[in-house]
Amino acid sequence: MNQALELARQGEGRTRPNPAVGAVIVKDGIVVGRGFHPKAGQPHAEIFALREAGNRARQADMYVTLEPCSHHGRTGPCADAIIEAGLSRVFVGTADPNPLVAGNGIRRLREAGIEVFCGILENLCLRIIAPFSKHIRTGLPYVVLKSAMTLDGKTATDCGHSQWVSNAASRLEVHRLRDRIDGIMVGIGTVLRDNPQLTTRLPEGGRDPERIIVDSRLRIPEESAILQLDSASATVMATTRQAPLDKIDRLRAKGVEVLVLPAVSGRVDLRALLAALGKRGLQSILLEGGAELNGAFWRAGLIDRIMMFVAPKVVGGEGKGVFAGPGIATMTEAAVLHDVRVRQFGDDTLIEGEVKTCLPV
Repeated sequence: MNQALELARQGEGRTRPNPAVGAVIVKDGIVVGRGFHPKAGQPHAEIFALREAGNRARQADMYVTLEPCSHHGRTGPCADAIIEAGLSRVFVGTADPNPLVAGNGIRRLREAGIEVFCGILENLCLRIIAPFSKHIRTGLPYVVLKSAMTLDGKTATDCGHSQWVSNAASRLEVHRLRDRIDGIMVGIGTVLRDNPQLTTRLPEGGRDPERIIVDSRLRIPEESAILQLDSASATVMATTRQAPLDKIDRLRAKGVEVLVLPAVSGRVDLRALLAALGKRGLQSILLEGGAELNGAFWRAGLIDRIMMFVAPKVVGGEGKGVFAGPGIATMTEAAVLHDVRVRQFGDDTLIEGEVKTCLPV
């Protein structure tokens, strides 16, 4: 199943509206077929693995990260293909949250006499389909907050200087993450301060996520770098009715997609924004905002995963933190991360986990 997960990761960020899935076929202790789902419209992981295995699939075992589909979409049901190939056993990472499947694939395999074992490395398999799972259940994208801070919890100095908190290895990992995410989001404050491009810059190339700027009054300078890019991915401005109509028209003439959304206390309604992005088909958002946007998302309970790069640096002073705005009064109210994992990038430490409780304060 670990091999199937590695295969699934090759499709991350490229399969929407489908999930990333990997499959491995084993016969007599030897891997005879491998596959992953590369993108929507192409065969699923199981089909690629069956093609590679050929006749060796008969009486073999399949390990697949997600329950085989049982319905007709752009491709035929994988459960039927597995039955026709004559496999003996199927080991499934996790059941499919899609209501069109939801156990029907496993049921069909068992009815055909195939032994099915479900829940193999389930936590890892659930993690890889988390964006798909949330989107298909709620219509909203999965929000990953990424930030970098010093040992004393600062993202910038008292003067606002922040380049760079993290090291080169950490920043390269962030670009790998951008390559696998559907959209990247910042607030207008970040644009005015840093003039970012929000593109993916990897030595081996990569794909750009959609770029989303939250700008309630549309203050963005029209010469901003993010508005001048030659990129296959869209730039989306999220604003409100406070934005000047003539500026909306000029940005749209440049090819920028402008979403005019409801306002809450004069600012973009973030839940309405996520709903609009979900309707665009985005399953995952990387939140790289400043403290104001981060704090607003946090208080609204809209962050699903946190990725915090901690650098072995101390800046002192008041500095800038990850979140702005009111916080909690006691530690008993603190949100708790689960499924926590720790990785090292040079001297930096990445702490990553899923948000267990994120209650408005």
